[in-house]
Amino acid sequence: MQRLTGIPVSPGVVVGRAVVLTGHADVVRFPIPPDRVEHELEQLDQARARSHAQLEEIRARLASGPGHDLAPLFDAQLLILDDSMFMGRARDIVRHERVNAAWAVHRAYEELCAVFATVEDPYLRERDSDLADVAGRIRMNLRRAGGWAADLLRDVDGPAVLIADELTASLAAQMDWSRVLGFATDAGGRTHHTAILARSLKVPAVVGLRDLSRRVSPGTAVVIDGTAGTVTLDPSPADIDDARRQAPARRRASTGAGPSAASVPAPTLTADGIAIRLEANLERLEDVPALLEAGAEGIGLFRSEFLLAERSPERLTEERQYEIYRELLTSVAPRRVTVRTFDLDERQLSRWAGRDRRDTRPGRRGLRLGLAHPDVLRTQLRALLRAAPLGQLRVMFPFVTSVEEMRMATAVVREVADELGRPGAVPVGAMVEVPSAALAADLLARESAFFTVGTNDLIQYTLAVDRTDERVSDLYEPLHPAVVRLLRLVRRAATRSKIDASVCGEMASDPAMIGLLIGLGFREFSMTPSAIPVARRLIQDVRAADARRTAGEVLRLATAADIEQHLFDALAAASRGSVPR
Repeated sequence: MQRLTGIPVSPGVVVGRAVVLTGHADVVRFPIPPDRVEHELEQLDQARARSHAQLEEIRARLASGPGHDLAPLFDAQLLILDDSMFMGRARDIVRHERVNAAWAVHRAYEELCAVFATVEDPYLRERDSDLADVAGRIRMNLRRAGGWAADLLRDVDGPAVLIADELTASLAAQMDWSRVLGFATDAGGRTHHTAILARSLKVPAVVGLRDLSRRVSPGTAVVIDGTAGTVTLDPSPADIDDARRQAPARRRASTGAGPSAASVPAPTLTADGIAIRLEANLERLEDVPALLEAGAEGIGLFRSEFLLAERSPERLTEERQYEIYRELLTSVAPRRVTVRTFDLDERQLSRWAGRDRRDTRPGRRGLRLGLAHPDVLRTQLRALLRAAPLGQLRVMFPFVTSVEEMRMATAVVREVADELGRPGAVPVGAMVEVPSAALAADLLARESAFFTVGTNDLIQYTLAVDRTDERVSDLYEPLHPAVVRLLRLVRRAATRSKIDASVCGEMASDPAMIGLLIGLGFREFSMTPSAIPVARRLIQDVRAADARRTAGEVLRLATAADIEQHLFDALAAASRGSVPR
């Protein structure tokens, strides 16, 4: 047993097995049970295959274009990917050390880097950058498509505690705190934003422990005492019993209804009685139990394009789509289900539909692409409208950029509905995720039954920043004044036209931002199921009246840094039982 003392930042006592997060947010290690080793190896093989296909495609694209001289650069990465010293070593680490595949890839990468560092040949020594690229690509492909920080710990068996060298507020905001009971970090202090979030979320935490993350192995039993500021490693049975007696009962993640499809949870109420609707983002039927367990009121975003990733093109016929939508609607009935039509770009569609890739053009995505290929759009709409009587279905078009596009899309819906003898079968809405749609939201609202704001893309296109491009990803700023003002514009337009407007994307599940969104007038949010219990706890402590005042103050601030600080000041004051004036 070893007891370390740090800085207590959020009170409470928890006990659990350690999950260790070090370095970058995508390098997390945790133990896996023996019966999951083969599954983890299969995931590693699939990630390698996806990485290989991606690199081959990049090389082929370069070889046929003006950058053909650069194509051979990717030969080195393909060789690394096929080298047993790298992938073979990663497999051995998974099999013998029983750790998650992403960590095994990171370990194999570090070991090979050490070998490269001893080689005198400068050409070979420079291959470490190629190795880093390959390792990063495999880790990216190991994550569920579309998953970011919120999915990091989705495979961890609870109860667990998080041990990290550093935990940023943005990462803490997206953690599944129903799986992870508390955290301890090497760095940090009482006034850091992460500490403020921990107190707001009532997650026990200790920070400032210097080298804790290097001392702890994944799976180690740990007691975190956020009141006394101590962390106990390998505690005795008596220490564990004592900690469990001290630990207060955590509030249930659900509203008490339990994982039943028949009973829909009541809306979450703010501290002053304003009803907030919490729905889930889903991409697979297999995730429905997680939605029910989390107490989601419905599916706010079903990403139908993921059906194409899981099924071969010839299997995704109208009949097959109908069967999937029928199962989706009946499995969550009477909850509401919002299905987004295929959000594809031209390259993805050409691969799916067997079209010539040379006919692809940049900028054709989502609804714009669907209208250019009406056969694909009509097939999906027919399947959706056939399934509609089995539940409470809404259809949403992605990447809407203009009123004209929305009018053409709703015309297609009417035509298909008339063919099926089901006019007016479903409400049809627009996803607001580009500045043109946000700026014309008052006009677009006249053509839409509802709005869903896709904050991830709205931020990216407003700020001209691709968050997956590390050269500019630090400029991806959800709290940029332009983004906040666009959100207010969309909410006001929806209110004037008396249509619903929800928010999905990472902003919807970020505890530092959900109060701001409530203050801007939003009352519906859709997020990954694991984020719902955390969002519910936070919303119950928010006063909508105070949130409106905070939003008004934020709209007068000039920089994202100023806005962020103001929001965290408000959170800190609320956790002390007062609101700044």
